[in-house]
Amino acid sequence: MSGSPHLRHEVIRRCVDARIHEAVARILHMHGRCDVLEVGAGHGSFTDTVLDAGGKPTVTEMSRASFDFLKHKFSGVPDVEVIFDPDGDEPIRLGRRYDVVLLISVIHHIPNYLGALTNICDELLRPGGTVVTFQDPLWYPRQSASARAISQGAYLSWRLTQGEIRRGLATRWRRIRGVYDDSKLSDLVEYHVVRQGVDDQALTTLFETRFETVDVMRYFSTQSPLIQRFGGSHLPFNTFGIVATNRTAH
Repeated sequence: MSGSPHLRHEVIRRCVDARIHEAVARILHMHGRCDVLEVGAGHGSFTDTVLDAGGKPTVTEMSRASFDFLKHKFSGVPDVEVIFDPDGDEPIRLGRRYDVVLLISVIHHIPNYLGALTNICDELLRPGGTVVTFQDPLWYPRQSASARAISQGAYLSWRLTQGEIRRGLATRWRRIRGVYDDSKLSDLVEYHVVRQGVDDQALTTLFETRFETVDVMRYFSTQSPLIQRFGGSHLPFNTFGIVATNRTAH
């Protein structure tokens, strides 16, 4: 996670934080309390943002190691509930509802992400609620060949500085051939490389049938700080986020 652009680069982080603050503030203004579900919270970086905004977060993690980390980190914070969710369905089994659902750098890890987002909207979100997603790769077939080459080149230039070159090259070769190996951690956590990114248009359509306002943000991101400083303004978009606001009653 240390190389993740939404954590590594201040300009992207500020944007995500601002959208979370706006979503929580809107609910607090209406109801005086905001229950937030953060799916795949990792090490709780954005859980801190929710707390700072005045929300009451419930955070889930499929990774036992990350769950243990979160339990320890927030052990003295009564407003944070940490849930181990190995199959992604625990919040639905618990039968709770939330005002805001966060998925930050998460959707591309979910094989059936359209089904998962449908369940989140229909089963977990209260009327009037908001979904905030960020840092997912744009659908590869709608990116130009040059945009994909730039994105991959930026990643590889960073990857070469991280060591373990042999493993990195083997992973890249599998991805070029469209091969998914469920015994390899890098393929398990980056399943989107086989599925060719995330279909932002399909997600937008899903949200537009359920929310009053859908704001789609497309931007360039990469791990390298140097390339990010240039690419944020000059290189083709390869990443997107969506904020869907005011869930209509159903």
